[in-house]
Amino acid sequence: MLKWALIFFVISLVAGFLGFSGVSSATATIAKVLFAIALLIFLAIVVLAITAGTLAF
Repeated sequence: MLKWALIFFVISLVAGFLGFSGVSSATATIAKVLFAIALLIFLAIVVLAITAGTLAF
């Protein structure tokens, strides 16, 4: 999921550089949402691993 967030971030940068502000803002929003989801999943896994007694890295 972080891979897709990074891809959308790069697309946003390129679109912004080329002057496509609508596309740039839309892809930036998608990248932010994907990053937030990935962060929430990571935190949930860490909490579950701690409660299980072992760290699952």
